[in-house]
Amino acid sequence: MLKGVAENAGGFYQHYPRTATIVTASNNGRKNAMAVAWHCPVSFNPALYGIAVAPKRYTYRMIVDSRQFGINFMPYEKSEKIAEVGGSSGDLIDKFTEFNLTEDQSIKTDVPILKDAYAAYECRVIDDRLFGDHVWIIGEIVAVHTASDVFKENGVLDLKMIRPSLYLGGETYCTGDGESMRVYEREKYGKR
Repeated sequence: MLKGVAENAGGFYQHYPRTATIVTASNNGRKNAMAVAWHCPVSFNPALYGIAVAPKRYTYRMIVDSRQFGINFMPYEKSEKIAEVGGSSGDLIDKFTEFNLTEDQSIKTDVPILKDAYAAYECRVIDDRLFGDHVWIIGEIVAVHTASDVFKENGVLDLKMIRPSLYLGGETYCTGDGESMRVYEREKYGKR
């Protein structure tokens, strides 16, 4: 495999694909949603999840002020909705009305949980720190919403039941398929 070498990250797409999500927030009677591809789990116990948000984003101020956010994992069939939400500003429009974002009831926070999400976390902010041009916000997961028919007994997403929306960078979306899946048992491959 030929490899090029550069001294900067360029378009910074080397780390994709990543699960495309919609982060939700509410504060002072207003709610908003934004597309986020930079996110990941941080800890099992306590259950912590992190998101990277540019401080210039409208949703950032809502999260910092309310100290809570929701992260909604969306199916591939809703990738256009992710792009719509990500390509517009909550300062200018009500995204919930404009893009027909319907909600399920949150149970521990005031954040909107999207009905179209196959899984969602309600999070309470425990830390936020500026790194470069984004703030890394860590939330403790206080409630988990899941579509019960899309996860296998072991908790793994069943790709025959749902196709997650994956972001490749450059406004490009794709999904995974169950045909390319391989399972490597830890008992065999995890021994050192």
